[in-house]
Amino acid sequence: MVSSQTESHVLLSSEGDSQRTQYPYVTGTSVIGIKYKDGILMAADMGGSYGSTIRYKSVERLKQVGKHSLLGASGEISDFQEILRYLDELILNDNMWDDGNSLGPKELHNYLTRIMYNRRNKFDPLWNSLVLGGVKNGQKYLGSVSMIGVHFEDEHVATGFGNHLARPILREEWREDLSFEEGVKLLEKCMRNLLYRDRSAVNKLQIANITEEGLTISQPYSLKTFWNYAAFQNPTVGAQGSW
Repeated sequence: MVSSQTESHVLLSSEGDSQRTQYPYVTGTSVIGIKYKDGILMAADMGGSYGSTIRYKSVERLKQVGKHSLLGASGEISDFQEILRYLDELILNDNMWDDGNSLGPKELHNYLTRIMYNRRNKFDPLWNSLVLGGVKNGQKYLGSVSMIGVHFEDEHVATGFGNHLARPILREEWREDLSFEEGVKLLEKCMRNLLYRDRSAVNKLQIANITEEGLTISQPYSLKTFWNYAAFQNPTVGAQGSW
């Protein structure tokens, strides 16, 4: 009887001692990033979903990293906070050298790739998809890294549903010489498309702009929408097996 109770206590203790994120609970949806004529633009809404419930509507998922970079994240919000803590320590250590140099977006993208791949190999992943963009010495950089360390660099990137619903728009309409106003308009078109079709999206977003001169993140705002399209009135009509 005693040995049985001891064994049960050990099992319960081992479960209680686990501190890692074993399943994503509060999550953010798509992030979209594009290069434009003068720098990088990035957009994300401010929703935080608890399962299928949009529990929070003021979650900031676009953050400045160092002097030259901007980071956006989909996925588990607490893991994103952990990644920001890693980056704060990295930037602090870099600043302590006081050698006149600073980490650029390419270096940070490589660092994040190593972090995500390392955690994946420990079967303890950070449940995020990340978009990292920036400008250093006149060179624009935009890349993405997944929760298992899959990474790439491109002219435009997206996470979550944005990979399926926003990138087709970007492939059709993006061009290298986009002005700031045209870039914002294109991002708003993508975010509106996601708002119509992604249950986790909310109509409250921020757009960040980073150039050689610096970084700005807009105040939250909402998009003008139209919900009277015929397809929205009875979306299951003609769908076999639907209610």
